[in-house]
Amino acid sequence: MISRRVERGLHVVTRTCPTHTESFITATAMDGEPDRAPFERLAGLIEDHQAAVVSQEVFGPVASHESCLAPFGEVAWPVTWIQEAQQAAPAVAGTQVWAVAGTPVRSLDLGGNIVGRVFFEGATQVCRLGALAPERRDRPSGDQAQEVFQQMDAALAAADMTFADVVRTWFFNHDILEWYSDFNRVRQAFFEAHEVFDGLVPASTGMGGCNGSAAALTGALLALRSEDKRVRAEAVPSPLQSPALEYGSAFSRAVEVAMPDHRRLFVSGTASISPEGDTLHVGDVDAQIARTMDVARAILESRGMGWHDVTRAIVYFKRAADRPRFAAYAAQRGLPPLPVVVVANDVCRDDLLFEIELDALRASAGHGEGQC
Repeated sequence: MISRRVERGLHVVTRTCPTHTESFITATAMDGEPDRAPFERLAGLIEDHQAAVVSQEVFGPVASHESCLAPFGEVAWPVTWIQEAQQAAPAVAGTQVWAVAGTPVRSLDLGGNIVGRVFFEGATQVCRLGALAPERRDRPSGDQAQEVFQQMDAALAAADMTFADVVRTWFFNHDILEWYSDFNRVRQAFFEAHEVFDGLVPASTGMGGCNGSAAALTGALLALRSEDKRVRAEAVPSPLQSPALEYGSAFSRAVEVAMPDHRRLFVSGTASISPEGDTLHVGDVDAQIARTMDVARAILESRGMGWHDVTRAIVYFKRAADRPRFAAYAAQRGLPPLPVVVVANDVCRDDLLFEIELDALRASAGHGEGQC
């Protein structure tokens, strides 16, 4: 069964199965609330569900880190904490958590840091890594990126997995516009060395974002390995865009994972880009929002899904002042309430003003909303 709970400051999508329950939770601050308040709501919900957190993302000032995480007590999961651009309001924009109950979850430790969590769904092993950052932060950005990829490889090996099992990646690059080409070069070389192009090229997001520790890069990923032949992961094309691989970016527009009773869709960071790879509607944020959302909707609809199937979304604006434009767009188009955090950070091109990434979940044929 897939259910939703939507209230001010909280959006919870829960999938309940005979073996376990998983929840995708988005918490944001209500007007006038301190940064800590959404985390207190979130911690209470996780305790009520007797759930184990698999991963957590936070968008806000690093100075709030200690006080905001205090309601959870001991944190045994990776927390990918990204500080917004300097122009953004000095408050936490929101946090998102993936949690499960009824199935054992173990942590992955790398160099004394918890960088991942692993659990099983039937015969499928799920590994979520986060908060990966280089130790040698005095080196060139490209070298730091290479270290993050090496950390991914090492953490996956600790879970008895390889990069061939990866379906989704996230990269938050400090000063992204200064070295994004170097990052792409490092990723391309890593993928070639690990034969990623011979299999599934993961969906991905590459955004600007400061981690508070002067590192050039923060990385995260999702990997799955299954003994069940019914479980398949496949790249999904964008009906309104060409493959990113055609213009030198090593990621798939989206990836779908088909499970025995449901499908999960991971849509990469998506912006106002033409089929030829050019930026559309330069300087017009509202037109870029509309184009981007059309592209994302077309990907959803190509897999028989819609906005009502979204379990998690992040909206990125280059300019903090533009953030209210997303709510205006959603109201104008009559979109359902979305589990979204709206943040201000640089996109990978200076003329891109808006980007969205999202995940969606839908029961497979023969498994209705009330089944699993």
